[in-house]
Amino acid sequence: MKKRYMNPYIAGTLLGVVLLLAMFMAGRGLGASGGLKYCVVSIVGAVDRPHADKSIYYSKYFEDGKKPLKNWLTIEILGVVAGGFISGAISKRLKFKIEKSPNISNTRRLIFAFLGGVFFVYGAQLARGCTSGAALSGMAVLSVAGFVTMIAIFGSAYLFAWFFRKNWI
Repeated sequence: MKKRYMNPYIAGTLLGVVLLLAMFMAGRGLGASGGLKYCVVSIVGAVDRPHADKSIYYSKYFEDGKKPLKNWLTIEILGVVAGGFISGAISKRLKFKIEKSPNISNTRRLIFAFLGGVFFVYGAQLARGCTSGAALSGMAVLSVAGFVTMIAIFGSAYLFAWFFRKNWI
C-alpha cells in the first residue's frame, strides 16, 4: 500500500507553528543557508586552521574562541536532518529513491539537483538569506524585504518553470 504524504495545509500550519516557536524560544527565525555556511566554515577551520585565521572572511567566525558548529543555525540543520529521518521512519519511507520524470535519466536528475543546490546556496548567500530565513522569517516580522524575497522566489520559479518543465513532465 502506497503511503500518502501529509496534507499540505496541515504541513504549512505546522511550519508556521515551528517558526513561531523558534522566534519565541530562541529569539530567532528559521534559516538553512546560514547553517550550511557555518558547517563549511568549520570544515575549513578543521582542515587548514592557519588559512582560516589569516582569511578576512573565515577569521571572524573563530575570533574570541568562537566555535561555528555551536551556532543556532547549525543546530537547526541537525534538527532538520534528524526530523526528516524520524518522519521517514514513521511513514515507512526510509529508502534510497530518485524522484524524477520517466523521461529523464537518473544521472541528468542528479546533475540538475546538484546544480540547483549550488545555485540556491550561492544565491542565498548573495541575498543574505534563503527561502526560510529571508522569506518566511522576514514575512513573519512583516519585513518588506521578506515580502520582496517571496515575490522574487515565486516569480522566478514561474518564469523558469517553462524552461525546465521537460525535466519533470
